Amino acid sequence: MIRTEEEEDCMSPPWLMPMLRGSYFVPCSIHADSNKNECNLFCLDCAGNAFCSYCLVKHKDHRVVQIRRSSYHNVVRVNEIQKYIDISCVQTYIINSAKIVFLNERPQPRIGKGVTNTCEICCRSLLDSFRFCSLGCKLGGMKRGDQSLTFSFKGKHGREYQGGSESDEATTPTKMRKTNAFNRLMSGLSISTVRFDDYGPGGDQRSSSSGDEGGFNFSPGTPPIYNHRNSSRRKGVPHRAPF
Repeated sequence: MIRTEEEEDCMSPPWLMPMLRGSYFVPCSIHADSNKNECNLFCLDCAGNAFCSYCLVKHKDHRVVQIRRSSYHNVVRVNEIQKYIDISCVQTYIINSAKIVFLNERPQPRIGKGVTNTCEICCRSLLDSFRFCSLGCKLGGMKRGDQSLTFSFKGKHGREYQGGSESDEATTPTKMRKTNAFNRLMSGLSISTVRFDDYGPGGDQRSSSSGDEGGFNFSPGTPPIYNHRNSSRRKGVPHRAPF
């Protein structure tokens, strides 16, 4: 089933297609006389042309990603793009100790021997756990009518939402368990730091000179004084008296 243009616009963010078709690593027309004026930045909020680092001041508080190049192909780091779209089913690569994903397809005319999995769009050899080699190929698979593919994240109650509109980092079960465990640990430390010498002979609680309410002292206790004189010393080597 081939989708219409209106359906294609709805299944991907409005900035994705301009980012994939953008012209990068060309001199900036505004800062032509400046050094390092190549256009390698893209604003997801403006979804316009690529710009250089000198133009970054015009995109304050905007979502900006940096486009990089590997083997003459445009790439983007995973930790930058995965905050805004779902990149599942797209194979990632590690280049210069950073995980990246390619923007557009990279056709491979000849498939090597022993290859068991290839990209569904451009036939690039892939690992068995992936279906596409780039974001553009995943978009091409969605245009073919695959309902299981999406660039949107699954939010609460199974709702789909674009990245950045609903935060799922603070509500993950792992983070909630870590937060609860930390609170219980801090509560236990607070109770265990009660100084028993703050209670008088009759069981009445003395007033705290540090201003803490309830007689709680959160400062660490003084370690016991270790007497080095009573510790056993190793005897020295005996010396024989001269004749």
